[in-house]
Amino acid sequence: MADWVEKSFFWLFLVSAMCCSFVAQAQQPAFPLQISENHRYLQDTSGRPFLLTGDSVWSLIGDLSREDADRYLADRQSRGFNTILVSLIEHRFSRNAPQNYYKHAPFASGGNFTKPNEAYFADADWILERARERGFLVLLTPAYLGTNGGDEGWYQEMHDAGADALRSYGRYLGQRYRHFDNIIWVQGGDWDPPTKTLVDALAQGIKETDPEALQTVHAGRDTDVLHNWDEKWLGLDTVYTYGDVRTATLKRYLSGQARPFFFIEGMYEGEHNTTEQSIREIAYGAILSGAAGQVFGNNPVWHFAGPALFPRPLTWQKALSSRGAQSMSHLKTFFDAIAWWTLDPEQGKLLVAPDPPLPGYVIGSRSAKGNLAVIYLSDRSSVTLDKSALAPTTQHARWFDPSSGQFSEALAKSDSKANTIAFESPQAQNSAGFSDWLLLLTDTD
Repeated sequence: MADWVEKSFFWLFLVSAMCCSFVAQAQQPAFPLQISENHRYLQDTSGRPFLLTGDSVWSLIGDLSREDADRYLADRQSRGFNTILVSLIEHRFSRNAPQNYYKHAPFASGGNFTKPNEAYFADADWILERARERGFLVLLTPAYLGTNGGDEGWYQEMHDAGADALRSYGRYLGQRYRHFDNIIWVQGGDWDPPTKTLVDALAQGIKETDPEALQTVHAGRDTDVLHNWDEKWLGLDTVYTYGDVRTATLKRYLSGQARPFFFIEGMYEGEHNTTEQSIREIAYGAILSGAAGQVFGNNPVWHFAGPALFPRPLTWQKALSSRGAQSMSHLKTFFDAIAWWTLDPEQGKLLVAPDPPLPGYVIGSRSAKGNLAVIYLSDRSSVTLDKSALAPTTQHARWFDPSSGQFSEALAKSDSKANTIAFESPQAQNSAGFSDWLLLLTDTD
């Protein structure tokens, strides 16, 4: 009987500890976010590192009712997302653009940035307040430019209004939203205008009335933000590509610029023939190559019921539980369990190149002390590591299935090369039938 009581107490203690752990992981960040001392990532006011795990919902404010917006936010909160990328005013990609769901236009007339419509911004306030209550960082675009300055965005109206009007609009936004400590302003939008005067006026206006607000930019695709957007208000950098994410991200990491950066856009789920594996390749490729987080996107969720650029595969309500969204939940759970902020791209120190070369690719990241390492394998089932890049105590290895979120033990196999250790994935395919895996090495169980 005593043995049974002892065992029961042990399991009760273990379950309680796990529950406390889950609660701690779900703890909302203490806004506003700050730049870490080493300028590599964001952290909250308590010093807790913040891994930006975002969802692109450009048309959230422009297209949805308050009830549907809250339904969306509740879903993303339950799945572990902590960031949303949103347009404050929508020019094309909502049903009533530029009016919102309630037929409220953002300005008293057309693109008159000096005369904002209180009814419209009160609707926006409600959604932004709900996002804050649910613990979301909001990457908020004050006036999306649009590809090549065309009718997808506001650039033509901005051009007609002029810099003074945009500075006035910026002052208005800074004043109105300076108490929303969960907002980071995202200037630009899918284009690098020939002159930054208009964008700069808007950003400077925000800075005048909310000098502590962080600002970043959504530049044109494949733009080198470091050299094309060297603006004084720019506090965070971004990477945006539909190409090789890991190469573009690593290039930014190796630039040496002392400013955090995150991956703001890649190919979206439901567009460009993406698969759940290619979506995961984007996300893990960005983080393991040095980004402070990444933003996922799904068609139709990014525009909800508004106009689309690609055929709509299903309703936005059904798309909330997409395989890509589930993969992002597993990603967040994986990184929440480790000290991800100590990781740096391994740069040839950890991964041993196969000879002869193998198909697919491997991305590796490790801590400076060598007591933590994460390796992502895509279309490859084995990896060889240089033991000298790991601490002697780093002996616990586990496989992580990124499609299901399940761990399994990883057993090292003998390797002919000296001072190396090799691992082979549990199966060629993961539980979803795709061929990507993660290998986690730690010095603790």
